[in-house]
Amino acid sequence: MNASLDCLCVGILVADHLCHPIDHVPRAGELILSESLPLSIGGCAANVSVDLTRLGTRAALCGCVGADPFGDYIKAELARRGVRTDQIHQLPDAETSGTLIVNVQGEDRRFIHAIGANARFLHTHIPLEQTRECRVLYVGGYLLLPALDPHGLAEVFRAAREAGTQTMLDVVLPSTEDYWSALEPVLEHTDVFLPNDDEARALTGQEDPWDQAERFLRAGAKTIVITQGTAGCLLATENTRLRAGTFPMDFVGGTGAGDAFVAGFIAASCRDLDTRECLRWGAAAGASCVRHVGATESVFTAEEIQEFLRNQSLEIESL
Repeated sequence: MNASLDCLCVGILVADHLCHPIDHVPRAGELILSESLPLSIGGCAANVSVDLTRLGTRAALCGCVGADPFGDYIKAELARRGVRTDQIHQLPDAETSGTLIVNVQGEDRRFIHAIGANARFLHTHIPLEQTRECRVLYVGGYLLLPALDPHGLAEVFRAAREAGTQTMLDVVLPSTEDYWSALEPVLEHTDVFLPNDDEARALTGQEDPWDQAERFLRAGAKTIVITQGTAGCLLATENTRLRAGTFPMDFVGGTGAGDAFVAGFIAASCRDLDTRECLRWGAAAGASCVRHVGATESVFTAEEIQEFLRNQSLEIESL
């Protein structure tokens, strides 16, 4: 394995425009004051790469941004955070993707999103040599990358697995249409699939999470991890069924918590920890994320997560 890289993160890169929690959604014409309106890195692949770096895992990022101030910001901020950015493609005729995130006290977040340069990302942008030399190839935000060919991505995953690289996939669903035909070819070559419960329900049409996991397993994925917010998560393989709880944490904002879970899971996997430890790292990283309105600012460092896990227990039930 390449000594300089643990995980190649591929997928969506976004400039997040956030507000600190407000007490209600503004009425038409109403002005509401927020404590601050921070600009932050966002998007599954970008968030996971930053979180991995905080967790002591060497990460590179592959995706598309525009040749505009937000694209410049994303590349500079990622580099400052220690993420390798040589595979970020800055497109001269596209705008950087952006999300307006409205946080209202006591309510889930509201999102307004522009796909921007992410709409131009192709499987040929993925550096094949790096996919064969890293420990984990992670694709984040699949299905919100409309030009990414499913069969092309499946071939990238197949080649990476043949070289001994672990393949991990998560998704973002931009609408309620049927995405199964785009997902199924990639699942056949996926070692770990990590949807949340809303995504799993929409993709399978099944209400029961174990039925959802079973359909993903039948499609060829080896391990399914379905995150369920404050209800915890479940993990399923051909021979294993685990249900994990959550760590209590003071809540400020939920943006990026799912990505932090994924990063914790990957970081533990890169340390060759067992399945239960991967779930513990994922749950701890996800819990740490909610202490800040931004997606990555409060995620544990490697030292912090190890200290946290020495002092906290997580209920994991074998079914």
